[in-house]
Amino acid sequence: MAKKITQKLKLQIPAGKANPAPPVGPALGQVGVNIGDFVNKFNEATREMQGDIIPVEISVYEDRSFDFVLKTPPAASLILKAIGVEKGSGSNITKKAGKISEDQIRQIAEQKMPDLNTDNMESAVKIIKGTARSLGVEVK
Repeated sequence: MAKKITQKLKLQIPAGKANPAPPVGPALGQVGVNIGDFVNKFNEATREMQGDIIPVEISVYEDRSFDFVLKTPPAASLILKAIGVEKGSGSNITKKAGKISEDQIRQIAEQKMPDLNTDNMESAVKIIKGTARSLGVEVK
């Protein structure tokens, strides 16, 4: 018989760096998940992705066991990583944070494809370009 899901949590945790400190510990503690167990499994699963922020969706069951699904890193963090900048421009119209090439945009779109709500590559590229624009990153 299938276990009944009692709660779903969404967290964004740096790859391989989950620890029981906030925000991870309190979020898991209040739903009764074994925090150490989650931290170990998450860090094991994301060891190869060091440096990226990994969104994770945790399903908590009645018996306090859990499953989690890793998502691709947020488009914004992939764009900033590609141009080598810490954060986007605070005023994206007047101040540019950097430049990104069409090829880099396409690579990010390919990486994000499983989590985007489209199967069309051109649409995926447009979504990523929009994110870049909102960060104040110019597409060349």
